[in-house]
Amino acid sequence: MAIINKSLSIKSITLKNRIGMSPMCQYSATDGFASDWHFVHYGTRAVGGVGLILVEATAVTPDGRITPCDLGLWKDEQIAELKRITEFIHKHGAVAGIQIAHAGRKASHRVPSDGGKQILVKEGGWMTVAPSAIPFDSDEQAPLELTIQAIQTIIEEFKTAAFRAKYAGFKVLEIHAAHGYLIHEFLSPLTNQRTDEYGGSFENRIRLISEIVAAVKTVWPDDLPLFVRLSATDWAENGWNLEETVKLAFILKNAGVDLIDCSSGGNIIDQKIEIGSGYQVHFAEAVRKTGILTSAVGLITSEEQINAILQDGKADMVLLARELLRNPYFVLKTEGSEWPEQYLRAK
Repeated sequence: MAIINKSLSIKSITLKNRIGMSPMCQYSATDGFASDWHFVHYGTRAVGGVGLILVEATAVTPDGRITPCDLGLWKDEQIAELKRITEFIHKHGAVAGIQIAHAGRKASHRVPSDGGKQILVKEGGWMTVAPSAIPFDSDEQAPLELTIQAIQTIIEEFKTAAFRAKYAGFKVLEIHAAHGYLIHEFLSPLTNQRTDEYGGSFENRIRLISEIVAAVKTVWPDDLPLFVRLSATDWAENGWNLEETVKLAFILKNAGVDLIDCSSGGNIIDQKIEIGSGYQVHFAEAVRKTGILTSAVGLITSEEQINAILQDGKADMVLLARELLRNPYFVLKTEGSEWPEQYLRAK
């Protein structure tokens, strides 16, 4: 059997293979509630053989949504529809995970298919918040700089969302600290110009993610995995970089995080990204040297490429995004995959 279909155990869970579905916003929720679209979308990838399905960025507060159409876990009523999804995923042999998030200054935007522009308060949007009052783009309204009290409220919102995720049946929790959303904004000196205990030094800039991890761990079961998604670099001079990511990964490992989901970019409008097939894999390889598990992402599209990444020890698993949108049954075509009984006639 190729390494792509070898199992991976993390704490009490065992993934049947090394392929996960990367969190990808579907912009198909109303008031944060999952819809039939989400049920079919995630259920199809479970039937298609993916080992781990990470449900898209799910807001811990209404003001933390990227768009009005984002999923949410800010109230108990949102649990039931997500539980319907997790039960189906688990019934078909995959493991259900969820990414909890706050969009920070990148909140209150139109969905990409509608142009993705900021929605102002007078247009039905909401005021955004950030570590510092710096807009993402020059034509956008500046966010409000968070007070210490407001930061503590957001930490509590992450904790409560994690508690709800447990009751929704998720077995993996991922904290979104990448792509220019709130936690990443605190990490990067390009977006964090605070002079208090949450800004300035590396130790201060990582304080928010450290405190969120600590808070989440008080409600998330000890035997279930906790992931953190990091942007390994801002792709910009004087920004957050790989050296700091590796340093943070070591700290998070000691704090009880089980895996770093290694992505990059998204924090500033004029980033200079060198895009190509597998262009982010070396981030996962560098972080893995700290001793923590890693997942690799970034324009990975073939079984051969995935096997090479895993065989060479560059990551412990690979998360696919667009490839699984194009082909939900990608895994079924790999060597040694497990097929659903209902589909055996097509094997």
